Amino acid sequence: MQNTAYGASFAGGAFDFASFFKQPQTILRILSWIFSIVVFATITAEGYINLKTSAATKCMYNNNDSACSYGVGIGVLAFVACVIFFLLDVYFPQISNAKDRRYIVIGDLVFSASWTFLWFVCFCLLTNQWHQTNVDPNQLEIPNDAARAVIAFSFFSIISWVRSTSNSKIFS
Repeated sequence: MQNTAYGASFAGGAFDFASFFKQPQTILRILSWIFSIVVFATITAEGYINLKTSAATKCMYNNNDSACSYGVGIGVLAFVACVIFFLLDVYFPQISNAKDRRYIVIGDLVFSASWTFLWFVCFCLLTNQWHQTNVDPNQLEIPNDAARAVIAFSFFSIISWVRSTSNSKIFS
């Protein structure tokens, strides 16, 4: 009897770039990677507003620096995780040990599910803080488009990580 646990019997085949980049999991990883870049780069570049009266900066989300820090943290960690899981997806067909394959698949599933929840928290936090934001006369103009873009891409990240969870190799 062949051992087909987590596709171990198919290990060792030639790597095909075209079919790899057409896989839904690969497309979702790339989308999640792009969404995380948009979130953390936008907050880093435009999320902190200079005050007119001093050199201090405040977060554009209700002057709540922890909201900006949370968004940047989740975005950076999602970026790193996407790169790691993308590399594991490339290397996955070459792994013949069923135990190692199982750890990778379950780790991917657990991480994707956890990150879905953390993106949901990020979306709710940023939306709530944006709704409560009042214009302070000591602040320069708030970048409304950037704030809305971060909220939108946080929402898109929820969708991409949910799809990554449901599209995991454990369900295939």
